[in-house]
Amino acid sequence: MYLEKISEPKDINKLSNDELKVLASEIRDALMNRLSKHGGHFGPNFGMVETIIALHYVFNSPVDKIVYDVSHQSYPHKMLTGRKDAYLYEEHFEDVSGYTNSEESEHDFFNVGHTSTSISLASGLVKARDLKGDKENIIAVIGDGSLSGGEALEGLNFASELQSNFIIIVNDNDMSIAENHGGLYKNLKELRDSKGTCPCNLFKAMNLDYIYVEDGNDLETLIHTFYDIKDIDHPIVVHINTQKGKGYQIAEENKENWHWCMPFDVETGKPKVTFEGEDYGNLTADYLLDKMKKDSKVVTLVAGVPTNIGFTKDKRERAGKQFVDVGIAEEHAIAMASGIAKNGGKPVFATHSSFIQRTYDQLSQDLCVNNNPATILVNTASVYGMNDVTHLGLYDIAMMSNIPNLVYLAPTSKEEYFAMLDWSIEQDKYPVAIRIPCNGVISDNRKVQNDYSNLNKYKIEKQGSKVAIVALGDFYQLGEQIVSEIKEKLGFVPTLINPRYITGLDKNLLEELKKEHEIVITLEDGILEGGFGEKIASFYGTTNMKVKNYGIKKSFPDRYVVDELLKENGITIDKIIEDIKEIIDIK
Repeated sequence: MYLEKISEPKDINKLSNDELKVLASEIRDALMNRLSKHGGHFGPNFGMVETIIALHYVFNSPVDKIVYDVSHQSYPHKMLTGRKDAYLYEEHFEDVSGYTNSEESEHDFFNVGHTSTSISLASGLVKARDLKGDKENIIAVIGDGSLSGGEALEGLNFASELQSNFIIIVNDNDMSIAENHGGLYKNLKELRDSKGTCPCNLFKAMNLDYIYVEDGNDLETLIHTFYDIKDIDHPIVVHINTQKGKGYQIAEENKENWHWCMPFDVETGKPKVTFEGEDYGNLTADYLLDKMKKDSKVVTLVAGVPTNIGFTKDKRERAGKQFVDVGIAEEHAIAMASGIAKNGGKPVFATHSSFIQRTYDQLSQDLCVNNNPATILVNTASVYGMNDVTHLGLYDIAMMSNIPNLVYLAPTSKEEYFAMLDWSIEQDKYPVAIRIPCNGVISDNRKVQNDYSNLNKYKIEKQGSKVAIVALGDFYQLGEQIVSEIKEKLGFVPTLINPRYITGLDKNLLEELKKEHEIVITLEDGILEGGFGEKIASFYGTTNMKVKNYGIKKSFPDRYVVDELLKENGITIDKIIEDIKEIIDIK
């Protein structure tokens, strides 16, 4: 096996063309080994094997610097830069992350997991190189799906200004996660169909030099092309046409489903782990399809991740013009939703909490300053969400709850979630965001409201004394457990409060708590600093009321185990009860 002998990129220069082709096959075997057992990004990595071999064959990493956009295509790169064991041997699977990571290797220059970033990041490397008078090659790798992101277009627009060595590899497989959307993809198709010769050329319009490679999986052609442009003295785009999922027929024929995968059976492609029962993705899609069928003004928007709320291809087709995928363009989606709402439509935009971070300016300026009644669904906003450092969903509360006019809601059950969603779509006074629950679909017997217009009114779910537990969103069930344990172990019933509103305080209720309570406990599924609980602590600052906030300390946890992270932050029933006993001196 050639792969087993690769410890650093220069080792592949010892191989002949035929041996390099065998190496490509071995890399795909190693990808299959890890992905079928561990899961991860499948299609992008299988499609880029030859390109990454050619890059490392021609260029001298890490002196020559390669920056991978979103890192979905970086697994073969990791294998060729000393990390092959993480793909060959199951006991080493956890040695590496699913993204480029500068802590893992000198060949990784950035921790990157968000899309559309590589050209801008690499342009900074170019500028610094030129200021120092160095001569290394700088290469940015970006997929076609990422080109619709604003940062990618900003980077392309600026690249020609650098007037020095800058190589941009555009991997065009005619796919984002789902199908591509937007006018620039029509031009990419024209370029593919004309083998790069059509007069309309997005990249040349940006004043960039341009080369087209028709078969982006032909190793010899790629090597010759990269040798031709090595040490070039100006910015150039190398547009390569690759096949997403190449080498695994099931993935080649089902590109959307095989962008990312759970562990699966190699022979059949069927997942080894199946989830039974309800999930909020399918529930939300079905609810919105019914809503759209009854009301032509309702429109659902996503930004390249339609299945984050269950809109598989068949459901997208059923929704027709009332479903909009803007591609990788979250900022545009928020502004578009504001415009739809302004003109009498009822927009619902949904994406992951980690991607909402991109939209702060649009949330603030385009939506909330204008106070337009759009609905924003924030998915995987939880310690129970994605756990890679580049995809954490823990920062939305601190980021969004301080934007004026925004009503941010935290449902605690299936019934409450859909009641809030229905109210938000039908009301016309506020921009509303809703945290989609992430701790499972929980249905209980608690009665929920249908109207949330009386803002910032918390709900007392259980009346008690001494201790008031304010349990937000996904941590509400933890609050229920704490109430039960206090009753059993300490002999009294505390008050349990479902605040529902993240963006405001129920001052009347908080004042009332002073009469029968000695301490207020806040539980929030997010970062403590700047979050929900600190606002309650500030409210009580000049009083005798004691307050203890529980949440996640400000940090970038990476690939954490939920129970371990909660324990590190003191968020366990036993620890919270011990804290209560110490603070109010209960024997």
